[in-house]
This record gives sequence, C-alpha cells and structure tokens, in this order.
Amino acid sequence: MKKIAQFVFARQMLILVGLATSLAGCQTFGLGTSSVLVSTDHAQVSAAAAAVIAEDLVGRLAEVVGPGTGTVSLQPDDSAFALALETSLRDWGYAVAVDQKTDSETIIPVAYVIDAFEGSVLARLSTNTVDLGRAYSLTETGATPVSPLSVLQRS
Repeated sequence: MKKIAQFVFARQMLILVGLATSLAGCQTFGLGTSSVLVSTDHAQVSAAAAAVIAEDLVGRLAEVVGPGTGTVSLQPDDSAFALALETSLRDWGYAVAVDQKTDSETIIPVAYVIDAFEGSVLARLSTNTVDLGRAYSLTETGATPVSPLSVLQRS
C-alpha cells in the first residue's frame, strides 16, 4: 500500500514538473503591451478536447481579465485548439483580433502552449499579466482536468 502511495506521489510530481517545464515554452518578444506571444500546439488535440480545454481556461481567464477590458489579440493558427480558443473567447464576450497590429493599450495579447506529457495534456494560456496552466486527461468525449489550476500573476 505504501508503494502505491509513493508511486502516485511520484507521478503527481512528474506531472507538476512537466507542467512547469511546459509553462517555460511560451516565449514573449518585445516590450510592454506591444509584445508578441508565440503559441504552439505540440499535442494536436482533437476538436472535442480542444473545446473543453479552451472553455475551462477562458472561463478562468475571465475571472482575472474580464471581458470588455480590451481586445484579445491572437496569432493566426488553424489548429483545433486555436479555433476552439477563439470561439470560447468570443462566447465569453471578448472582442478578438487575429493577426492584427497590436499597438493599442487596450489590446490583450494571448498565447497558448499545448503539450503531451505521460498520457496527459499540459495546457497553458498566457497574457502579459497572467499565465494559467493545467493538466488534462484526454477522453473519448473531450478532456478532464487532472491537476489544480496553476495561476501566475505578473504586475
């Protein structure tokens, strides 16, 4: 019984280390609010999983950066997650600009990283002021969170 508990603890620690490593994958270039955030989807999740993950992360983003505070800027991407993220942002009431110059102070650049790790998917949503991260287990109908939400706020 003790070995099972040690195995579960070790697996959870590996997931957290993987999430932390994945969170380092989002790069920011530039200064201030005119930064360009780079998005990547290494896991190539299905449309159903992408929709669940995007809805979860955007719902949490709305708690920190509410809709109506600016226009969300996304880099163009045709991955399932990019499309689900744009749809979820619009459904939550965000104005979304794709591949447009972002010089205005009301622009909120948003990027994501989706990566596979030991049978789970690690997802991170980033803005200039906050990073949200969580691990998900993929299911036939989408995805299920398997870790607590990680929140990093910057001033």
